Amino acid sequence: MTTTTLAVLVPLLPFLGAVTGLLLGRTAPGFVRPLAVLPTLASLVLAAIVAVRQGGDAAVDAATELTPTGSVPVELALHIDGFAALVALVVGLVATCVQVYSTGYLRDDPRYPSYAALVSLFTSAMFLVVYSGDLMVLLVGWEVMGICSYFLVGHYWETPEARAASIKAFLVTKLGDVPFLIGLFALATDAGSFRITKVLGAVAHGGLDHPTLIALLLLAGVAGKSAQFPLHTWLPDAMAGPTPVSALIHAATMVAAGVYFVARLLPVFEASQAAMVVLAVMAAVTMAGSGLAALAQDDIKRVLAYSTIGQLGYMTGALAVGDRGAAVFHLVSHGAFKALLFLAAGVIIHAAGTNSLAAMSRMSGLRDRVPDAFWTMTVALLALAAIPPFSGFFSKESVLGAAEHVSTGHTEHAPAAAGWIVLVAGLLTAVLTAAYATRLWLLAFRGRGAETPDHGRQPLTMTVVLWVLAVPSLALGGFAYRSLPDWFDGRDLAPTLATSVLGTGLALVGGLVVHSAWRHTTARAARVPLGAVAAHPEGDAGLVEAEAIATHTPAYGDVASAPDPADPGRLLLGPLHRHAATGFHLDAVYTTLFVRPVQTGASLVRFLDREVVDTYVRGAGTLPRWLGTAVRRAQTGNVQTYVSALLAGTVVLVVAVLLVATGA
Repeated sequence: MTTTTLAVLVPLLPFLGAVTGLLLGRTAPGFVRPLAVLPTLASLVLAAIVAVRQGGDAAVDAATELTPTGSVPVELALHIDGFAALVALVVGLVATCVQVYSTGYLRDDPRYPSYAALVSLFTSAMFLVVYSGDLMVLLVGWEVMGICSYFLVGHYWETPEARAASIKAFLVTKLGDVPFLIGLFALATDAGSFRITKVLGAVAHGGLDHPTLIALLLLAGVAGKSAQFPLHTWLPDAMAGPTPVSALIHAATMVAAGVYFVARLLPVFEASQAAMVVLAVMAAVTMAGSGLAALAQDDIKRVLAYSTIGQLGYMTGALAVGDRGAAVFHLVSHGAFKALLFLAAGVIIHAAGTNSLAAMSRMSGLRDRVPDAFWTMTVALLALAAIPPFSGFFSKESVLGAAEHVSTGHTEHAPAAAGWIVLVAGLLTAVLTAAYATRLWLLAFRGRGAETPDHGRQPLTMTVVLWVLAVPSLALGGFAYRSLPDWFDGRDLAPTLATSVLGTGLALVGGLVVHSAWRHTTARAARVPLGAVAAHPEGDAGLVEAEAIATHTPAYGDVASAPDPADPGRLLLGPLHRHAATGFHLDAVYTTLFVRPVQTGASLVRFLDREVVDTYVRGAGTLPRWLGTAVRRAQTGNVQTYVSALLAGTVVLVVAVLLVATGA
């Protein structure tokens, strides 16, 4: 088969698997798991073949007109360059691992068939975004992922938290998609085509009339989809969905789509220096704010959610300094270790039997009970903290190196101000990342919270996947920067000495400071009886998952009312902790600025409808009703009454005529 044919099959197979799984989910449940795993695995194999054939060389292009429009044509097009080939591999690997993992994690879930089908459809949509060579076809995959996230985040729709989280994710991302769609139309109007190659050709020849406006409109959609400030608030709440879904969204789909889109169309954004500075500021605020918020979270999945937001900030920061190679390198590296982090967290949650016990302040004795999760999560956290030689070190240093290069004015693709903004924010975030990664490891595996129930060894399908993902988390970075430079625009991705020493040193400082604070709080807490510790002031942010229903695990408050008081985050953040724990009250700001005015307007409209419009409507019916009542009373059925009324009327008419005649 040709490379084009294989590439078409990559998104098509998971789509067919999703449709077939939905049709056979009730009639032939035995086929659901094979239909979930095998098509996705086949897509991974085909994506690997496509990547080998593409080899980082010239892009593979193919197109056919999808439908005549009379103006700008819409084409079913493929555009597979080195970026697309590598990102498709990550999508296929993570999606396959999630599907295999889910067969154990959701083995008792009655809604597993629909869940598996939606995951396959989610994967197919991301493949479509990655391989698409036409912006309108890309938009189809973009929007399908949005609706899949709505259903998957709300998988446990019985709980109000899941329902609220799914609606919030859908609405916030749609808020960004409206200007995004306008930007796509404006871009196609200026370029005369939705075809990506033609758009880039028009940019190269100065064919964009409104580059700043187009770039800013597109950035709104990217901020929503990739959870960047100020449209990032939906992602932490999306943890209400099953943990494998979190791994898929954070590592390979949805949030990666925005970063990939900017990388694919980076010359469009480089055409506006103002847009590049805006992108740099957005990345900087996202990185620093999410790092502080992660350091204050108690739920393990929310820590990882804010971590994802920060790492996406690194990627958009690399794009802000004009280095899409560094951005995609970190996207690929991050995909491996972030999927591992979420799936390892899922093993911890599965072992406890309820997601509500994902509060790190209540964890105890997990190192010996879940050794696979302990060792693999340790590898992933070291990669997240960018400690050499783990993969995150090489990819994060490529971002910092690119920012340092631009800050010295050695490039025409981005202003020096963008380089300084990204570099300073990136170094600050390096400290915060190592700090919250160390805190997570200490509280999860060395905490002294209440002992959680032991639900035995986890299914083999879950633990094997962890070790599969541990390999790229450990070795991908060192392999990629040496062997895959041609796949990343041919740019050198080797770590630079200055940023490597500075970044690694700051990461070590962050980890050591948290460890020292933990030892201090642990020594202080050891003098206080565990049962005398007050209940956690932040409460439980978790939701009961399928295993809690199956095993009847005690609820959060039924375990022991004593969280681990040895939380270094509280000591280090001090009075800032309360604000960081709530995401710096950004949801409250949105409630004040948008939600309450809309609710007030709706109340006013309801009042006007009920008290004004309905009053006129009711009044219009009251007069005829009164007239009808009067006429109904006159109809007595008595002939004498009718004759009397006739005679009286005749007399009145005669008198009236006489009066008129006399007056005349």
